[in-house]
Amino acid sequence: MPIFYHSSYSALDLPENHRFPIQKYALIYDFITTELAEEFAFITPSKATLEQIASVHDADYVSQFVNGTLDSKAIRKIGFPWSPALVERTFYSIGASIQGAETALATKLACQISGGYHHSYPNFGSGFCIFNDLVIAARHLIDTSQCEKVVILDLDVHQGDGSAVCAEKFDDIVTISMHCQQNFPAKKQHSDYDFALEKQTTSPDYLNALQQCFLTILIEQPDIVLYNAGADIFTLDELGYFDICLAGVKQRDSEVINFCQQHELPLFTVSGGGYQRDIMNLVKVHKQLYLSMTNG
Repeated sequence: MPIFYHSSYSALDLPENHRFPIQKYALIYDFITTELAEEFAFITPSKATLEQIASVHDADYVSQFVNGTLDSKAIRKIGFPWSPALVERTFYSIGASIQGAETALATKLACQISGGYHHSYPNFGSGFCIFNDLVIAARHLIDTSQCEKVVILDLDVHQGDGSAVCAEKFDDIVTISMHCQQNFPAKKQHSDYDFALEKQTTSPDYLNALQQCFLTILIEQPDIVLYNAGADIFTLDELGYFDICLAGVKQRDSEVINFCQQHELPLFTVSGGGYQRDIMNLVKVHKQLYLSMTNG
């Protein structure tokens, strides 16, 4: 199974006690290469181009980020200190989502270890998200006539507010967000379909609501599904608020994969969010996606 990864994902030098668990990507990579090596074929992505990113994002914002001239308020809203390494990591991660989505059209299932930057708006970044990789990937597939309609299925615990705004002018990109109503962002945007669940939602209730997402996908009849598999729905996630057990996380991922396979829909997955100070426990939650892909 094709999986995209670049060493820059965890190579960002962040301040001590920074909230973003940057090492999780290298640890997921280590897990796959040691325990699932026969199931996955690693591919090193190429960087996204400026033109690909500018298909969704404001050219001035893109230029200021690349050149390091964003003002301090914009940098604080992103949540990462600016550096050339951040630019490199960002372009490789966006490139991986573009190339991974293209690959999924051919192989029916593909993934990348990073991605899911759904809080990024057309002209600013937010919540550790700089450019919106899945909307960019969707735009690329459509603009290059590889498909006609894309569904972005966002199952991160936080609403895909940036994705909703980035895609609102595109009728051929459909955004579905199932998230915690009481969680970040405080001001929600309008996805094409929003399924807002309450704090402390349990695994059975969550999985029941997931069926509504599947019905929506059947109504829209896309050519491919781009799936943000946020690990932050897990009950112990420090930025979560749901009460979903580890088995529930795995069942969610398995049901998404099985649904797409049953309906012959190509599926591309990204790891999305996840926030625990105990990074090994966090990686255990992210592992469920890759175990689901291999029926492990």
